[in-house]
Amino acid sequence: MKIKIKLQQILDERNISQRQFSIMVNMRPGTINALCRGTTDRIYISTLEQICIALNIHIHELIDMED
Repeated sequence: MKIKIKLQQILDERNISQRQFSIMVNMRPGTINALCRGTTDRIYISTLEQICIALNIHIHELIDMED
């Protein structure tokens, strides 16, 4: 089973660029890009919290489990 971060999908739905979002959450653009592309293998809980707060979403809206 694979965990997928749906950040790019959410940003696309809201017409927010990765660069705009990185400024909103005060994170490196490279970090946001890696999360959007799914190329990261670890993420801090505090990072997930920041993303959810900035987008006003629950964690289950951000993370998906794939078979």
